[in-house]
Amino acid sequence: MGQRYIGAKTRVVDEILRYIKKVVPAGGTVADLMCGNGSVSLKLRKSGYKVIAVDVLCQAYHITRTKVLLQDPPPFCGAKRYFKGDGQLLLAELSGYGMIVQTLNNLLPVEGYFWREFSPEGKPSNGSTPRKYFSAENAKKIDAVRAFIKKLVEEKAITDIEYSLLIHDLIMASNNIANIAGTYGHYLSKFVPRALQPIEFISTKFERGGLLEGHKIMNGYAEKLAPIIEADLCYIDPPYKKRQYAANYHIPETIARGDEPEAQGKSGLRPWLDQYSDFCSKRKIRSAFETIIANAKSSRFLVSYSSEGLLSRKEMVDAFSKFGDVAVTEFPIKRFKSRNEHASEKVMEYLFYLQREPIVQIPE
Repeated sequence: MGQRYIGAKTRVVDEILRYIKKVVPAGGTVADLMCGNGSVSLKLRKSGYKVIAVDVLCQAYHITRTKVLLQDPPPFCGAKRYFKGDGQLLLAELSGYGMIVQTLNNLLPVEGYFWREFSPEGKPSNGSTPRKYFSAENAKKIDAVRAFIKKLVEEKAITDIEYSLLIHDLIMASNNIANIAGTYGHYLSKFVPRALQPIEFISTKFERGGLLEGHKIMNGYAEKLAPIIEADLCYIDPPYKKRQYAANYHIPETIARGDEPEAQGKSGLRPWLDQYSDFCSKRKIRSAFETIIANAKSSRFLVSYSSEGLLSRKEMVDAFSKFGDVAVTEFPIKRFKSRNEHASEKVMEYLFYLQREPIVQIPE
């Protein structure tokens, strides 16, 4: 299944980077202000840019840290005493990261929060019908891994970047066996074959290339962090519909935060209003854009948007024009669909380029 993220720019990242290269040379600093799954931030790093990545979701923070800051696996030197072998395999033949991955796969299941709240054998604390996000065995294994990671943190056995990598790996492994249509807004009524497979942890493949240092990854609202953002260009990829990411990805967020929030309603959503996005509100979206553009220390902005967005192309241009000159590029892309959605296959993707000073003609 892999990681499916609403609005992820994996399919159009090359087009976005092609545009950025026209206005900012390699070696410059580009801020990815709503970095999501980190696909654009990674591409920027590999192309020689210094990256400032921001997202309000904790899961996006850890995923993007893993992608951008790591080109080789960290050593996990402090966690060696926790490694568990597998049969006759000699642990000395594996790297520290290889050993930690093997250890995760060998942990014994635990009946904990995920088993209680998100499996068919559990008893949700709010009295709801047992939920089917994960099989009982997979939920117990997730609980075991969460407890293990918590222990490593409490005993200072791992570094911050090693923690981000483990959170990244647990999110990815859980997503592969989650009984969902594409997002975590609700679970499927019947288990699909993929969700009944045992969860498996696989070593992440790190991508090399680009600058090793000079990157910053931050967790928080882009609107609030804008005053401390200083970049040659700010790339903004906001939500473009009313669906809130914090609600649609509540389970990965719980994994990223390492907490046990109240699982609310039939779907078991975590309380998420602390991560509410104004970009999902037609009444608030203009003000949110204006806050970023007015406060970020940058003269160039590139905004990705969709023809299915809350604002039309004209409304977007009107909103940006008060700050400077605006140019628009558009191209068709395949529409994101969850398993139960039926709609046209193609939508238009817009790139709005705002430059505070007069625009120099950009070559095609």
